[in-house]
Amino acid sequence: MILESKNDRIFKAFTVAIILIITAACLFPFLYIVSVSFSGKNPVMRGEVFLWPVGWDFSAYRTVFNNQSLMLSMRFTILLTIVHTLICVIMTVMCAYPLSKPDLKFKAPILLLILFTMYFSGGMIPNYLNIKQLGLIDTFWVLILPGCLSTYNMILMKSFFQAMPREMEESAFVDGANDAVVLIKIILPLSKAMLATIALFYAVGRWNGFMDALLYINDGDMFTIQLRLRMIIQASQVSTLIEDIPEVKNDVIAETIKAACLVFSMIPIMIVYPWLQKYFVKGVMIGSVKG
Repeated sequence: MILESKNDRIFKAFTVAIILIITAACLFPFLYIVSVSFSGKNPVMRGEVFLWPVGWDFSAYRTVFNNQSLMLSMRFTILLTIVHTLICVIMTVMCAYPLSKPDLKFKAPILLLILFTMYFSGGMIPNYLNIKQLGLIDTFWVLILPGCLSTYNMILMKSFFQAMPREMEESAFVDGANDAVVLIKIILPLSKAMLATIALFYAVGRWNGFMDALLYINDGDMFTIQLRLRMIIQASQVSTLIEDIPEVKNDVIAETIKAACLVFSMIPIMIVYPWLQKYFVKGVMIGSVKG
């Protein structure tokens, strides 16, 4: 048994304290929002709500779930996130796998061009003009194609492919397999952790994104949930939302509606994350330990 020194115990205690403080800083605002969303009108107005609902009331959620524009934006954003994630993962794999090959011709200049986009951008106005000239304004694909490849995620995937033993590919080539067969039947099945991690990065990024929808979308049927949420948290939009359901008009206020909308927008990610957590932990640890 190894005895810890006094300095080690102090360091561990300090580390745990810092982690607890950071956890509390992240968790308390979330708990407060959830508590407000489930609390009654009067306790919220009196400032009695902190980390637990006071005077339980579901009127705010009745208002949210009965709003057609919110439900339309939720369904559209779920579909958008699924399609965006699939396309982005495919594009990342198709870009990373060739670049992981040591004998790829012109590998260095190609990688340099890709890395260049990671640090330099044309800017908002040139990007908008480019999107407009391509005829993508007010289309479904304007929210997918411009960001269908993340250089950072591609580098992670490329590094993972490079770390895989070359003997597996060489044995498959000896048996007559080509690059496509090796990628689909050998490489990808062994890359589930990294694929899940990259997919989660893309999905969360798309779900939380609203700036591209704000710039390129004018059709209300294609407003993402985050863009709709941005509009609703404005006082005038909240008032309109409340007026849509007269029976709860006297039971809710703007603060409870805003809190319920925030919780509503987080539900899909909160459902998906636990299923991907075990792969996510493995994926982010890849490369940290080498044999």
